[in-house]
Amino acid sequence: MRLLVTGGAGFIGSHYVRTLLAGRLEGGEDARLTVLDKLSYAGNAQNLPMGHPRLEFVHGDVCDLGLLLDLLPGHDGVLHFAAETHVDRSLRHAAEFVRTNVGGTQALMEAALQVGVGRVVHVSTDEVYGSIEEGSWDEERTLLPNSPYAASKAASDLIARSYWSTYGLDLCITRCSNNYGPRQHPEKLIPRFVTNVLEGVALPLYGDGRNVRDWLHVEDHCRALHLVLTRGRAGEIYNIGGGSEQTNLAVTEALLDLLDADRSLIQHVADRKGHDWRYSVDDTKIREELGYRPSVPFERGLAETVQWYRDNPEWWKPAKHDGHAAMPPEQTSQEEV
Repeated sequence: MRLLVTGGAGFIGSHYVRTLLAGRLEGGEDARLTVLDKLSYAGNAQNLPMGHPRLEFVHGDVCDLGLLLDLLPGHDGVLHFAAETHVDRSLRHAAEFVRTNVGGTQALMEAALQVGVGRVVHVSTDEVYGSIEEGSWDEERTLLPNSPYAASKAASDLIARSYWSTYGLDLCITRCSNNYGPRQHPEKLIPRFVTNVLEGVALPLYGDGRNVRDWLHVEDHCRALHLVLTRGRAGEIYNIGGGSEQTNLAVTEALLDLLDADRSLIQHVADRKGHDWRYSVDDTKIREELGYRPSVPFERGLAETVQWYRDNPEWWKPAKHDGHAAMPPEQTSQEEV
């Protein structure tokens, strides 16, 4: 099996690459991988086991149809991670999100169709559903995105689906809840707050911190994606949840406890425009059809994540202070996908 992984130097994509090459995903023990990544601020070649005999890295843009047409022949499947994901950044630079998330997805689907790739997994987010006061979204829920980021991902979902419904492309779409884990860029809530505490900097928390998110460890997410790749039904959408709903305030307080830091570091700031109140996915479908279950308890996953950032300042300090992640407190994202 030979797979193309777009955005494979980013947080989730690189975790999938490392996990597969380590032989920890069933049926992927001998898989060969091609990683395509633009290496924007959120992509980091250090996340990849460069030099691995079953890994090829290509520096390029997923929007480049010509490159994709040259690259894809010989690949059996594609996992499409490449995307702009930072919600607050989308409020200021929406066009970049439309270009990459919508245009890049269309280019990839077109190339996969022309080349005849066997299976494409389009990785999306629960944010496309909008906000829900109670209950949980199943895969049939109408899309009501509220940020330019979420809207661009919703549009990319529809573009991808159209290549299945119109052309018969063997495609699955996944929509995950908030990811966390090692090597997540420090523009996101958990690594941002952990590294702020380590540097003695205040934690800017939107509003009263009562917004609710379901937290999914990146390890569980990657296992679910591999199940969809190898066993999912073409044309289907699969929600992937973590089973651990927490308020942003509760997550912040848990981080302070793990770091033995004082709650006086919490700085309540003006709420973000269009800030969704609660996300919650019903992932019954992937559990019943593919046997998915999250295996990393939030408390353990959070503690291990905190320890990773403690142990790896040489990784996160350049990412945090390169001019991209150093955003004003009121513009610090609290979205994780």
